[in-house]
Amino acid sequence: MDENNILVQDLCKNYDNFSLRNVSFQVPRGRIVGFIGENGAGKSTTISLILNELKKDGGRIQLFGKDHTDFSVRENIGIVFDNCNFHDFFTARDMEKILSGVYKSWDGALYRQYLDRFQIPFTKTIGSFSKGMKMKLSIICAMAHRPKLLILDEATTGLDPVVRDEILDLFLEFIQDEERSIFFSSHITSDIQKIADYVILIHRGQIIFEESKDELIYNYGIIRCGKDKFATLSPDDYLISRETKFSMECLVRDRESAKRNYKNVVVDPASLEDIMLFYIKGGCL
Repeated sequence: MDENNILVQDLCKNYDNFSLRNVSFQVPRGRIVGFIGENGAGKSTTISLILNELKKDGGRIQLFGKDHTDFSVRENIGIVFDNCNFHDFFTARDMEKILSGVYKSWDGALYRQYLDRFQIPFTKTIGSFSKGMKMKLSIICAMAHRPKLLILDEATTGLDPVVRDEILDLFLEFIQDEERSIFFSSHITSDIQKIADYVILIHRGQIIFEESKDELIYNYGIIRCGKDKFATLSPDDYLISRETKFSMECLVRDRESAKRNYKNVVVDPASLEDIMLFYIKGGCL
């Protein structure tokens, strides 16, 4: 059995004003992979290509070891976008009738269990739901046929922190089955930081890094110092530098090493958001 539920190699897609260029990454079984980047970086385009909603111009995409155009892979994928796409006049009961006819593996008992857990009414129209309730229903519908892969495109955007926390806990439960994976695109880096095993950063249609989340959070750091002290730093000891109003800041891959080498500067931990912003806004790659 293939160890990756998603394998993307040298993926290309060209538009007049934007291109995905040689995008490669993998989503292993049993792992949550966060996909981050600024708006317009290529996240949604990549997901649309994986789902065969767009035609690629080059490269290879495999799902569960099969070509992504193989219709049989659809049964094992649950998909959630940033908006609920169900008609307002439908109910949760209607959605069960529809989706149980789409997925052979639909589990009605699991669906009802999720509805009860998240207090989603069975017979009220979806148009009467709050945004949080609509997103919960979208996620429940994506999970009730017991897929091996969840693909989430900004699925927690616009939700309040309590609802987001409930949903993130559900994702962590889902991944306890080590055959399953989650590919989670979001610009809310705190959500990715909480649950992801690996993080992929895409910027202007290119993959900047694909790394373990723990490696990023526990090892990366930020040197903060004046311009005089910055002049004493070796360029080999930092990845990117940027000038602020009052100081210089440098992203380093190994903050403990930076502390040892430069005892007269401040070296702070770097959050996932810090790291992303350094690559997108700070210095030159």
